[in-house]
Amino acid sequence: MGKVDRRILKTQESLKNAVIELMMEKNFDDITIQELADRANVNRGTIYLHYQDKFDLLDQLIEIHINELGEMDAWACELNWVDALVPYFEYFEKNYLFFSTMLASKGTPSSFSTRLLASFMKGFQGEIDRESDRNAGLSDEVMLQYAGTAYVGVIEWWIRNGMPYPPHEMAKQVGALLERSL
Repeated sequence: MGKVDRRILKTQESLKNAVIELMMEKNFDDITIQELADRANVNRGTIYLHYQDKFDLLDQLIEIHINELGEMDAWACELNWVDALVPYFEYFEKNYLFFSTMLASKGTPSSFSTRLLASFMKGFQGEIDRESDRNAGLSDEVMLQYAGTAYVGVIEWWIRNGMPYPPHEMAKQVGALLERSL
């Protein structure tokens, strides 16, 4: 696979930043291609060279973050809950603007929360304790839904409230709760 031209990467980054900035100001449905172009300092036609429309742009931006979180799942499952969650909360902190916009914006397509939940539930699948009897009689499906929804809810609360606890403290508390749940 060849190297991607740095100008292309710079343009795509400008467009991704532009859509997030505009979503902080108005509903996603009200954002126009011209506004995106103006904010990113590119021509309208340039947007269509990279994306089908604004929905494709947002979808690809979401996909990047979901994939990066998913890549962390590969090694995180080898760690205890607290150590595994610290990098996730650090990632949310590092990408605060994206997550705060996606979780707080009224005009954000609801697919983001759904995709985030599905990603976490998939990651939690191998974490259910079936060795001891503490989960006897509990459905994997219900347990995953419970833990995933709780995790997304805590992340949303943390971000919406300006991250009142540092990532390692969130990992410690959420890790303890997830360990009890799964």
